Amino acid sequence: MHIKPSLVAALCSAVLIAPAAAQLVVKDAWVRATVPQQKATGAFMQLTAAQDSKLVSVSSAAVPVVEVHEMKMQDGVMKMRPLPSLSLPAGKAVSLTPGGYHVMLMDLKQQLKPGDRVPLTLVIENQGGKRETVEVTAEVRALGAAAPKADEHADHKH
Repeated sequence: MHIKPSLVAALCSAVLIAPAAAQLVVKDAWVRATVPQQKATGAFMQLTAAQDSKLVSVSSAAVPVVEVHEMKMQDGVMKMRPLPSLSLPAGKAVSLTPGGYHVMLMDLKQQLKPGDRVPLTLVIENQGGKRETVEVTAEVRALGAAAPKADEHADHKH
């Protein structure tokens, strides 16, 4: 079998530019359950990036509209707003929790029940503008669920 030198060169350069392993660790991804006819809910998790990055988008095959949001007090009123991106400082855990940063799942077509699983695709961008997608499966938890206490669940690397 004869292999063309141009093919060898192309394969070698492809290996050199192949993306490295995931640069994001996702811990304890979960979604709050809904009641029948409810059209929105939140997804929560902890994100730790290996290098300074930002979360630029989230999508899901199970939900038509997904946005990253922030809740904060403004003039004595709790307000929620979408964010164009969320900073992920290198090595520092960023928590997406009820009442803070979170992912909104909107225009739900069906009720989400405890035990269901929701696929999420996170898009991370590093300082050089390079994007990476990270696939996450978030478990649906009961309506009254709160963020787990530190070390309550095992680490999950994606």
